Amino acid sequence: MNLGFLGTGHIASSVIEGIFKSKLKIKKIYISPRNKTIAKKLSKRFKKVTISKNNQQLIDDSKWIFLAITPQVGHKILKKLKFKNKKIVSFISTINLSTLKKYTKNKNISRVIPLPFIGMKKGPIIICSSDKSLNSFFKHLGKVFVVKNEKLSKAFWSTSSFMAPYYNLLLSTSSWLISKGIKRKEAENYTRELFLALSQDSMNKENLSLTKLVSTSQTPGGTNAFVLKKLKKTKFYSIQQNALSNVFKKF
Repeated sequence: MNLGFLGTGHIASSVIEGIFKSKLKIKKIYISPRNKTIAKKLSKRFKKVTISKNNQQLIDDSKWIFLAITPQVGHKILKKLKFKNKKIVSFISTINLSTLKKYTKNKNISRVIPLPFIGMKKGPIIICSSDKSLNSFFKHLGKVFVVKNEKLSKAFWSTSSFMAPYYNLLLSTSSWLISKGIKRKEAENYTRELFLALSQDSMNKENLSLTKLVSTSQTPGGTNAFVLKKLKKTKFYSIQQNALSNVFKKF
């Protein structure tokens, strides 16, 4: 099967990397020439990746088209392209399905939310308006969550905005260790290992609710209970949820 990626940014590159790490059987991947630097790197790294002369050629040569462009570019170019008899997979955050169908004159469209970790075949992948072939494809690249309601997909999409805040939490933790005299490299490596172990532990205990995990990870009068109480008192988690609500309104 031939795939086409309209847009060659970070997400498109990550998806392509994940594809070639998986057992998916791909004949050819066509990518757009818009980002020349990334396009050249991908074509040199993977023999099955070819840079198309233009967007319409990319579409004509591919069976599935992945829209990995910004909303601004999408509004500008999609109406000018012909997508007849193609399966369209949109990674565009703020263009809904009805608008995409109008722009492309094609009803065979799904919205998918991949995260950069897909290059490692890790992380959640949200699919809205899916089908068996699409679900089967992305199961090779991560954990698939299928939603029928587009509004629900917006809620999932909003949580992807917590990558930078999460890394900043790691940074803040390691910076505190450094302030206590620990070398930067050691502090950062320790912090990475700590949060990796916490995430893995939560996955290993997936039979327990997150509420239960919070409860079992602390003892009355212990340090975990103390820090949790302090954070709640400063409305740390309320601010977190408020930030998510603000992001949700943008989609």
